[in-house]
Amino acid sequence: MRIIGLAGWSGSGKTTLITKAIPRLIARGCRVSTLKHAHHGFDLDQPGKDSFMHRAAGATEVAISSAKRFAILHELRDEPEWDLPSLLSKFAPVDLVLVEGFKRDAFPKLEIHRTANDKPLLHPDDPHIVAIASDVPLPQARVPVIGLDDIERVVDVLLERAVPLQQAAAAMRSA
Repeated sequence: MRIIGLAGWSGSGKTTLITKAIPRLIARGCRVSTLKHAHHGFDLDQPGKDSFMHRAAGATEVAISSAKRFAILHELRDEPEWDLPSLLSKFAPVDLVLVEGFKRDAFPKLEIHRTANDKPLLHPDDPHIVAIASDVPLPQARVPVIGLDDIERVVDVLLERAVPLQQAAAAMRSA
């Protein structure tokens, strides 16, 4: 399993780019999983449903299963948020894991930059930015800059710069 992130400020287009890249990665023969960091509490369950009531009653984990999919909801209660290596250890093996968020962690990332956001680049302050996908040229960049709409080149970079999960986990633990 290899890992690479897509990092950028809210509204930069990370999710849009990931949803365009996934079908192209699959077309190239890759099995892909994603991990999205949420900054605030979130809920996948619906009040009134059995699984919601199980969790509300105090269950630490609730698994929901059907013929088409399953999900395991893990309630942290008073535990601290899991770090990226711990979360990734729960994934089934695939060729590539795309991580959206975790922009401060020490693993390779493609920065997504959109001028309309009026936000500063994460690069060069983040040494783990390996390239930038931007809607404008960035002559000051010290890494390759790709057009936001050049999805094939974005996919090339994702595949070329992803690192083995073990390598990324070791770097994150030593950072």
